[in-house]
Amino acid sequence: MDDETEKRLTGILRKLPAAQAGMLLEFAEFLLGRHGAAGPEEGRTRGAVEIPALVEIPRPAEETVVKAVKRLRATYPMLDARKLLNQTSDLMTQHLVQGREAIEVIEELEILFRSHYEKLAGNDKD
Repeated sequence: MDDETEKRLTGILRKLPAAQAGMLLEFAEFLLGRHGAAGPEEGRTRGAVEIPALVEIPRPAEETVVKAVKRLRATYPMLDARKLLNQTSDLMTQHLVQGREAIEVIEELEILFRSHYEKLAGNDKD
């Protein structure tokens, strides 16, 4: 990592509240496990990936679809948003354009994010 990137990352980390700084650290450790050169001092074998714990954010009683997507992205920061984009957009379109009930769309979004997480963690049942 070059000095400029390191300075930017350190600056961002210092400005974040403690909870979000912890999330950033967990995500950085996840990326290191997946893409970094983990040494034997870390006790990891090449290819072993530790999936960060979920950031449990309770679902509010009343929630819009847009807020649900934001909540789920914060709950599952380890997921690649690009892989979820098409399915998430389809569900939002069903709600906004086709008039599908928000609660139904939010339920499907919950399932979508959970299934992507399970697949990443290697717990999918497929």
